[in-house]
Amino acid sequence: MYHFHVAGDYGDRSYPGNCGGNLIKDLLLYFRPGLVLDPMSGSGTCSDVCQELGIPCLDWDIHRGIDACDSQGFADAEAFDFIWAHPPYWRQKLYADDPRDLSRAPTLESFLRRYSQFIRNCARSLKPGGKLAILMGDYSDREAGFVPLTYHTKRLAFAVGLRQHGTDIIRFSHGASSSRKVYRSSFIPGLHDVCMIFEK
Repeated sequence: MYHFHVAGDYGDRSYPGNCGGNLIKDLLLYFRPGLVLDPMSGSGTCSDVCQELGIPCLDWDIHRGIDACDSQGFADAEAFDFIWAHPPYWRQKLYADDPRDLSRAPTLESFLRRYSQFIRNCARSLKPGGKLAILMGDYSDREAGFVPLTYHTKRLAFAVGLRQHGTDIIRFSHGASSSRKVYRSSFIPGLHDVCMIFEK
């Protein structure tokens, strides 16, 4: 279980789905990577942490026109020591008007196809021994029911040859929006997400 009582002065806390930078900081201090990539950078939390720590970081985002799920993948194969990824959930929060945005996938199957390509791109871009950290959570969709995205993340990562580096990191989130929703039936609100570390 990972919990930090303050989010830290990283990124833009008003950005939809923004996560605090303390977990990223602790991971970077532990793994000590030489070059970091954040291919879904949002408001730039990972980049802010890297700047504070003096670690070189490349970051891009769909808002800047770069689709991390493109089949062409990232520019350089086996370039990065560490990749941080906090992908959007399927249609829970809409991030960009761009139809390529993962959150706008019309079906769960379409989301998973593009998510699979994203993980494949990340795997190809890691150096041997490099780490991919993905922060993801499960949730209940209004039509599809329970959506086990952590299960799918592991399934897709294993399918491209990555192995899990260690135990799941359960990140408790005070601000989880599901805790403030009113449901029609009995429901345990989702108050956490999961950081999974994979290794090439």
